[in-house]
Amino acid sequence: MTIVQLILVCLFIVLIYNRFRRKALTAPIQDLLNLNGDGGKPIYLAVRGRVFDGGLYQNFAGRDASRGLALQSFDEETLTKDLKGPLDDLQDLNTDQLVNLESWEKRFMDKYPVVGRLVAEDDLRLQHL
Repeated sequence: MTIVQLILVCLFIVLIYNRFRRKALTAPIQDLLNLNGDGGKPIYLAVRGRVFDGGLYQNFAGRDASRGLALQSFDEETLTKDLKGPLDDLQDLNTDQLVNLESWEKRFMDKYPVVGRLVAEDDLRLQHL
């Protein structure tokens, strides 16, 4: 194989990869709510702003699971409260809860693909200006 052929093969591989790779999702939290596994939709959930293809975590599906994971709670009240308000900044979590959240985040990073970023509705509007 000549150097020109090798370059052409590499270029072809890059073009195919770019054509078929998943596009990163930048979604406001209201859009995330719809990605909960219902009707064959994927199960997406957010942890500290990263949106994961969350597989089996149906109870957190379509939500920002950060607070629930930090508190080790599967209760509804620990999930996203105000879906039209700002994202939870998690400022009131203590050190143990933040360490717990970091552990969960690492677990998700190791196991599930990141498919996008969760943004507040106002931030998304600014990005489209």
